[in-house]
Amino acid sequence: MKRWPAALVLAFGITIGAGGAQTAVAAGPHSPACAADASPGHTRRHLPEAEIFVTNNTAVISDPDDPRLNTRLNGFACEVRAIIRAHGADPGKSSLLDGVFWSGELQNTTYERSREFDVDDMDAAGLNHVAEVLRKRFAQESVLTFEYLRIDSPRADAIEVEVPGVDVQRLHDGLVADAEARERLFGGSVTVRGGKLILVADRADAALVERFVGTLGGDWSKATVHYGDREFVG
Repeated sequence: MKRWPAALVLAFGITIGAGGAQTAVAAGPHSPACAADASPGHTRRHLPEAEIFVTNNTAVISDPDDPRLNTRLNGFACEVRAIIRAHGADPGKSSLLDGVFWSGELQNTTYERSREFDVDDMDAAGLNHVAEVLRKRFAQESVLTFEYLRIDSPRADAIEVEVPGVDVQRLHDGLVADAEARERLFGGSVTVRGGKLILVADRADAALVERFVGTLGGDWSKATVHYGDREFVG
């Protein structure tokens, strides 16, 4: 079953052949790609060029206490990093996320664990292609990408909003209750470390995002807003 991917998502041609796939599968828990996985809670000193939000989950999970939501996705992180690296980019840190996502096709919401991956040294076309590779590899309906851009860039038609102090249960209940938010945002994520809400939206929906954050009990004065290009690849 295919659905909207994890993460609120913010992610970003080369064809991945048999060699690339073998490289991804071969990445193990002691490889350099995995050693860098610090799950930093979406906190960095310097912003990456772009992000990819992706999961390997294909199930609809309605119970927030489902044991499948306890996974840390470490092996998955290794495989994704190997795929990014095989396409010539530099995979940075990864944040482990609790997400809630809405599928218009299935007309339901689901909880899921996912990961955000920082990506450097890749242009927009390459980012799109890697997201498509990941979408197919993990049987996702789409993968969300976000490329960080200057606020005055003509391509900066999206925002990424980070707000501390919002848990995943409030995010879920808020999306269930707010049809406009779930139809426009498709969901959102909360970092497992630090409890930081992450929402990615069209720039034109900034007022909707601010309103929605307020309904979740978030403090907009503490929000951090980044500008860039959002794409659901799939």
